[in-house]
Amino acid sequence: MHLKLTRRSFAGLLGLTPFLSTARAEESWADIEAKARGQTVYFNAWAGSPQVNAYIAWVADELNTRYGIALTHVKLTDTAEAVRRVRDEVRAGKDGSADLIWINGENFHVMKEEQLLFGPFTEDLPNFALVDIDGKPTTRVDFAEGTEGLESPWGMAQLTFFADGAKLDTPPMSMMELLDLAKEEPGRIIYPAPPDFHGNTFIKQALAETIEDRTLLPVSIDKAIFTEASKPLFEYLDQLHPSLWREGKQFPQSQAQVTQMLADGELLMGLTFNPNEPANLVMAGTLPDTTIAWQNRDGSIGNTHFVAIPINSTSTAAAQVTANFLLSPEAQARKADLKLWGDPTVLDMDKLNPSQRALFNHAKVAGSVKKPARTIPEPHGSWVPLLEAAWLERYGA
Repeated sequence: MHLKLTRRSFAGLLGLTPFLSTARAEESWADIEAKARGQTVYFNAWAGSPQVNAYIAWVADELNTRYGIALTHVKLTDTAEAVRRVRDEVRAGKDGSADLIWINGENFHVMKEEQLLFGPFTEDLPNFALVDIDGKPTTRVDFAEGTEGLESPWGMAQLTFFADGAKLDTPPMSMMELLDLAKEEPGRIIYPAPPDFHGNTFIKQALAETIEDRTLLPVSIDKAIFTEASKPLFEYLDQLHPSLWREGKQFPQSQAQVTQMLADGELLMGLTFNPNEPANLVMAGTLPDTTIAWQNRDGSIGNTHFVAIPINSTSTAAAQVTANFLLSPEAQARKADLKLWGDPTVLDMDKLNPSQRALFNHAKVAGSVKKPARTIPEPHGSWVPLLEAAWLERYGA
């Protein structure tokens, strides 16, 4: 097993920073676990949810008991804080204050491009063999950027719709069926205005289902290509908007507003990027126990969130052991439990033995997605500003 800096990062940083001297030698996993004992991992992770914070506290207890690793949750409000700190430390040749970062999307792109990540290490983790790399291709691709072993998958997110099944017994399973429903039930459907993340995701889903050449989605594009390729999307939205809430002339600013309008009976359906949110809302009493949730039959936009190790970490062994534990069936099953967090797993159930699969047999509750769809990876990041600008120019007024 080769645990080393990438050739590019090593060549760029060797001799410039005192914490780098030689490439990593071959080590067995037993060697890494032995080296990890007694190390501290400063885990930089968003701390905006009590459930997430409680889960990380459980991970810290387990790591200490099993591997002699001390894990400290460095609580972030914005992952970009950690990225800036690592960049400044590397430039100054300082040892790292972060050993593991919860990351994805643009923050990963920045750290990869600026050669701020340790690795490749991910596919050498013993538990990576359990990851669903076929059914969940985003476990190796982060917003159209190959992870190249520089970040380890941790959890899933995917566009999911939900409604009161007592009022909508046959949900629309495609964007064209949603258009038909909107025409049948005018004024009862809406989505948040871009640049709200959920509004952008709704637009991306419509793009993925209407574009004539899907091979354009994962590549960088310019405005001319975008203008031509997005024509079917805007033709679709032009048909949809007159049947939306307030005839598509006003849009809520957030997904939370849409959910509240659904709960108040003003709307027929809502949307989320967390497949377990509808079930959580039912358990919280916000939505009725007749709530149903679904994903479009031919797939829905989704992505994976990851953990990554900064290149200047002084506890890379313990960070790898932590990443591997986060991929264990026990840790993934606990994270997926709706009562504890409800974050979908990255593992492939077919790769688990019966006792491991049994860990995921959480009681199904109202609002759960009964038949998860395949993941459609996020379009390349170059699509987003073009989509936002075109949408705002066309509908923003």
